[in-house]
Amino acid sequence: MKRKLLFAIVVSAFILAACGAAATEESRSYDALPEAPMQEQYAMEMPAPAATSAPSSAGNAAAVERIVIQNADLAVVVTDVEKRMKEIEKMAQDMEGFVVSSNLYQSYTNNYVKVPEAAVVIRVPSERLEEALELIKKDVVEVQNENRSGQDVTAEYVDLQSRLKNLEAAEAQLQKILDTAEKTEDVINVFNQLVYYREQIELVKGQIKYYDEAAALSAISVRLIAEETVQPVKVGPWEPKGVALEAVQDLVDFSKGFAEFLIRFVLYILPTWIMIGIPLYLVFLGGRAIFRRMRRNKPKKEQLPAPPVEK
Repeated sequence: MKRKLLFAIVVSAFILAACGAAATEESRSYDALPEAPMQEQYAMEMPAPAATSAPSSAGNAAAVERIVIQNADLAVVVTDVEKRMKEIEKMAQDMEGFVVSSNLYQSYTNNYVKVPEAAVVIRVPSERLEEALELIKKDVVEVQNENRSGQDVTAEYVDLQSRLKNLEAAEAQLQKILDTAEKTEDVINVFNQLVYYREQIELVKGQIKYYDEAAALSAISVRLIAEETVQPVKVGPWEPKGVALEAVQDLVDFSKGFAEFLIRFVLYILPTWIMIGIPLYLVFLGGRAIFRRMRRNKPKKEQLPAPPVEK
C-alpha cells in the first residue's frame, strides 16, 4: 500500500509540471524548458493521467497590467562633448537610474581636425523616459537621429508566472514524498527529481526578474557628436601662402629623406657591396689567368701550303 501511495503522489507532481509546460509552449520569446527525466520504474507502473486544462495565457495577460520594455536611441550634436556627457550621467543618477557604459574617444572633421566624440548608455525609470529625452535634447545644436522602441512582454510574463507556480507545487509534492520515503532507491530517485525542479524554478525566477527590471528601467543610448564635425566646408579666396608652406615642407621632407638615404648608403649599402664584390673580383682575376695559361700551352696547328694559282 505504501508503494502504491508513493507512486500516486509522484503522478500528481508530474501532472502539475505538465500543466506548466503546456502554458510555456504558447510563449514565442521564451524557450521551453525540457521535461524532467522519468525513471523506467515509474513509467511502467504509473496509471494514465487524467485530462486537465491549463489556464489560458491570453486571458491572464488581458487581466493584468501591461508590461512593456521601452528603449530609446538618439544622436545629438553638441558644442562641448565631454561636458554634456557628464551632465547626462548626472541626470541618470538624479532620476534614480544608473550609467550602463560611457566612452569618450577621438573623431575627425572634414578637414582632418581631431575632435572628441562620446557614446553613453543609461537606464532611467520608464515613467520618466520622456522627461529624460527632453533633458538630453535641451540646448543641443542638432538632433541627428531619434528612435524609440517598445516590446510588449505581458503574455510571456504571465506564462512564466504560471510555470513558476506549477513548478513550486511539484517541488512541494516531491518534498513530501522525500520526507516519507523509506527505501534508499526511492529516496535517490525522488531527490534527483527534486534537484531538477529546483533548477527550473531558479531559471524561471531569473527570467521573471529580467522582465521586471527591463520594464521598470528604460535604456537610453546617446551618441554625442562635436559641432565641428558637422560644420559646412567654407570656400574662401585663394591664398598662395598655404601652397608655399606646403612646398617648403615638401622640400624639407625630401632633403631629410635624401640625407637619410646617403647615410644608409655610406654606412650600410656601400660596405656590403665591397665585402661581396672583392671576393668575386678576385675569383674573376684567377679564372681569367687560368684561361690565358691554358691558351698558351695549346700547340699551334701546322700551316698548310697555299694551293697553286691557276694561270
